[in-house]
Amino acid sequence: MTRLIVWRHGNTDWNAANRVQGQTDVPLNELGRDQARAAAPLLAALRPDAIVASDLSRAAETAAALAALTGLPVRTDARLRERHFGQWQGLHLTEVAERFPEEYARWRAGDPDPGTDVEPLHDLGERVGTALQEAADAAPGGTVVIATHGGGSRQGVGRLLGWDTAVLRTIGSLANCHWTELHHDDARGWQLRAHNVGLITAPVAVDAV
Repeated sequence: MTRLIVWRHGNTDWNAANRVQGQTDVPLNELGRDQARAAAPLLAALRPDAIVASDLSRAAETAAALAALTGLPVRTDARLRERHFGQWQGLHLTEVAERFPEEYARWRAGDPDPGTDVEPLHDLGERVGTALQEAADAAPGGTVVIATHGGGSRQGVGRLLGWDTAVLRTIGSLANCHWTELHHDDARGWQLRAHNVGLITAPVAVDAV
């Protein structure tokens, strides 16, 4: 059995302000660093064989907290980055709603390709899902921790499970420094074993932008 732990990064100032991060490289804030250090012992107890992270600093910093306990290196993969939010990146969600009301309404309604250069959900799922699968393939029968992002993790996990966008909309976003656990075996393929696991229950920004 191969196990994937798909771990969302810790809190950032932009998370706290409901500001659209997307692929903007925003570092963890002090709360985020505390969250990563608190979660790391729980993940270390799972005896990971490998750690992979998005190359954006908030994910790489989160992964570093686990690496410090396990002694494992962190491999980065740009395909694990968050969804690219096009013209919305850097804006508060209230500003997005004011400047792009039609596209914002479509996004809130679940349109997978709302426009304004926002990365389509299909493309996001293919990108992140491929990176997740390759990380798992590199450690057959082992446990791999992937430090990534809220929206990207949901679509990537959905791609492995074969779930379409409508099903994924029923799955809540990961809170900061929480994770999804997947298992794979030859008989059943990928299976969801747990979702939104972590120490602290906290508000989550809409669709983990």
